[in-house]
Amino acid sequence: MQIIFQIFFIAVAAFATWLFGKKIKGIRSNILLGRDEDFSDHRGKRWRNVLLLAFGQKKMFRNPLVAFMHFVIYAGFIIINIEVLEIFLDGILGTHRLFLEPLGLFYSWLINSFEFLALGVIAVCVIFLARRNILKLKRFISKDLDGWPRSDANYILVSEIILMCLFLTMNATDTLLQQRDYSHYTEHNTGNFAFSSFLHPLFNNMSNANLSTLERVAWWLHITGIFAFLNYLPYSKHLHIIFAFPNAYYARLEVPGKMKNMPDIQREVLYAMQPETAPLQNVDSANESQKKFGARDVFDLSWRNLLDAYSCTECGRCTAACPANITGKLLSPRLIVMKTRDRLEDVGRNINAHKEFKDDGKYLLHNYITAEELRACTTCNACVEECPVSISPLDIILQLRRYLIMEESNAPQEWNSMFSNTENNFAPWKFSPDERDKWAEGI
Repeated sequence: MQIIFQIFFIAVAAFATWLFGKKIKGIRSNILLGRDEDFSDHRGKRWRNVLLLAFGQKKMFRNPLVAFMHFVIYAGFIIINIEVLEIFLDGILGTHRLFLEPLGLFYSWLINSFEFLALGVIAVCVIFLARRNILKLKRFISKDLDGWPRSDANYILVSEIILMCLFLTMNATDTLLQQRDYSHYTEHNTGNFAFSSFLHPLFNNMSNANLSTLERVAWWLHITGIFAFLNYLPYSKHLHIIFAFPNAYYARLEVPGKMKNMPDIQREVLYAMQPETAPLQNVDSANESQKKFGARDVFDLSWRNLLDAYSCTECGRCTAACPANITGKLLSPRLIVMKTRDRLEDVGRNINAHKEFKDDGKYLLHNYITAEELRACTTCNACVEECPVSISPLDIILQLRRYLIMEESNAPQEWNSMFSNTENNFAPWKFSPDERDKWAEGI
């Protein structure tokens, strides 16, 4: 019977791993649809960002209480996976409490620390559920999250509570069976654990056989729950648990708020200001570096922008800090990133269905993100500053807005007047450069 359970476990683990790998491979292919962008510089600074922003969650600690609670869940997810490793190996090898003998007394200390974390995770998840559904903090009840995004967050929090309860139940039934000297449990004497021992009264009236069945059910539900959680991640905002690390490594290291100029436009401005620098003949169009101004669809964005789209935590800190959104404008930086991800997912499904992208008559600009949203942005960089995982909604906004203006000539009249004055007078005002200093006459 044991060998049958081992084979079944290996089959479940292999299938779950294959499903997860297939989905992640698809996401990677979607991200690589973006144009190339080099982030190979300053490796030391980049690894420092991984330690501070991804592992240390540095930006979260602007609000110490919330940061501490988030860190409890994060630590629980990372550290308790050591316990999951034991369960995983037990399932493959047909053993029970595999790490007990090699770790000795340290094993009980380790499991006790896991139980402290499990209890902390349960408490924090309950608080976070209350913040979302009872206190209803503004950024959690925003229309940005209508539909699946709002349910997604609740599903994850409830799932984590269930997984931690299963872990404590598994330990409680196991140690109770040890006390009763039942079956193989007597061969693995761990002693009572810190919190699960308080659950013993709940199970005292159960027979040994039923208690053993409950322990096995809790064990199976816990590990299959982990496998299910693993395959749920790629469809959830909680994919940031994984993507926060590459996103921190490939963070933009420029001075905050610095915009990337377009070389072709820079040259044109230079030629206008200093005509003597202009080439004697037109540059061969085949050698031009800029084929299109800005971005119309996800293919025109860089792979870094698309990685941002998959790394979004949907926490809404960017939108809460956005002055345009605060004053009632349509712009929501969070929604800009979410819509980019939605478009990218649609493109990925299109490619999977037709083996290549088949024009669907839709684009990120206009069909997903409107001109009104883009025009509301003040480029203040508040959204970038607030994001805990180094996402830049502003970079996406600027590229879409450049296409809107420079390819479609789609801008309000006030902007067009400014552009015309800048082109003709080298300033936003309608004064000739030769007359610009007349105001000082007679002083």
